[in-house]
Amino acid sequence: MKRITLIVIGFGLLVACAPVLNREMMRDGIRSIPLSQIRANPDAYKGQLFVFGGVVVETRVTAIGSQIEGIYIPVDASGYLKGRATAEGRFLALYPQARGMLDPLIYKKGREITLAGIFVEARAGKIEEMEYSYPVFEIKQVYLWELRQDNYMVPAYPYYSYPLGGYDPWWRPFPPPPGWR
Repeated sequence: MKRITLIVIGFGLLVACAPVLNREMMRDGIRSIPLSQIRANPDAYKGQLFVFGGVVVETRVTAIGSQIEGIYIPVDASGYLKGRATAEGRFLALYPQARGMLDPLIYKKGREITLAGIFVEARAGKIEEMEYSYPVFEIKQVYLWELRQDNYMVPAYPYYSYPLGGYDPWWRPFPPPPGWR
């Protein structure tokens, strides 16, 4: 029995430390260079593999494949997102049609992703009325995070209305008898 327990605990620890992307991509991918530096000097980074995260702004299916516009979030050594979206900027990530399609209903606005991609170019675009230079990556692997749900617990009865915590004129020690009104 002790052996089975140790095996289950060991397996749980191994799974808990596993990276979200392929180990080779996590090892070879660049995580330390900020997006602003890539935008400032795009020619120096062409063809290099980057690993980073983001929040999806929009996903579109085009003639050449799926295109994700996202807000950059740095990742740690295992590919887990470090905090929330930063002021680092936006990026475009292209998923080639030959490899499939990223459905816009699944990769919808607000979803968090971690991806490994090869830097292709800096492309001019617009964010509403402002001109913007998007770093463009070709997706090699992408991980879609589970939806975060903020669950707030609301007390069923205010703490100050409990019989011992304060006065409540409607408090009764027992429920009313059937038929009583």
